[in-house]
Amino acid sequence: VKAAYYDLYLTWRTLGVYEKDKRLADQFAAIALSKYRVGEASQPDVLRAQVEQARLVNLITVQHKLKIATAGARLNTLLSRPPDAPLGTPVGPVGFTLPYTLDDLLAMASTVRPELKARGLAIEREGQKLNLAYKQYYPDFQLRFDRFILFKRSDDFGVMASVTFPLAFKDKYDAGVAQAQAELRASQEEYQATKDQVFFQIKEALAEVETQQALALLLRDTHIPQAEQSLAAATAGYQTATVDFLSLIDSLRVLEDFRLSLYQAMANFEKQWAELERVVGRELSRL
Repeated sequence: VKAAYYDLYLTWRTLGVYEKDKRLADQFAAIALSKYRVGEASQPDVLRAQVEQARLVNLITVQHKLKIATAGARLNTLLSRPPDAPLGTPVGPVGFTLPYTLDDLLAMASTVRPELKARGLAIEREGQKLNLAYKQYYPDFQLRFDRFILFKRSDDFGVMASVTFPLAFKDKYDAGVAQAQAELRASQEEYQATKDQVFFQIKEALAEVETQQALALLLRDTHIPQAEQSLAAATAGYQTATVDFLSLIDSLRVLEDFRLSLYQAMANFEKQWAELERVVGRELSRL
């Protein structure tokens, strides 16, 4: 559900990027047309502006009518709701904090991951079976209180004690102990194999979370501000005829790519966080 939610979030944010770029493309088209009317720009500039407008209109149409509807239907299905039930606009991630170390996560998984708990119980069970197998060597003590029927005399009561030593079945009991030991070792090895697999999954998921965190912060704090400055400079340069229209469109598309990459990284961070919760075996606090 969390992964589906952030797929829907990504489609909405992508639509927002295209709509914002469409408004910028409209401004560039108006500038190109006004410059063309006074002979300061060529007709190809106007045509390129119109092509860019058409490209963004197509992207907005596909994003809104197809991708958002598909992502919403998938989330509704997971929630056992009608596919077209209204969902509203998804709220963005709460941030990119990562308050856990790898050791913290491994320690949590050791106690709460269901597969490890099941394997641990299997070890306890096999250990008890081994203890029972060893007890087969112990002598059997019997204490019996009974009534004795006597001929031509009154019946009487008595106590009888006996001890049985299982020497004759030693080979059988040795085999039972060996089998119980083998089953205990198998359970221990299965536990270790499961633990290794769980720890690998945690390390892999944590690495993905950290990667998306670093990428999102780099895009947000460095690449996008630089691209915005570049677009502002290109816009001013085109108006003063020091930058051609192709450079202006390139600046717009670079900023568009960075913005889309940021939202993709944000969605991936949340989806990988959900995967990290799954492999640890519990919900993880973000505080």
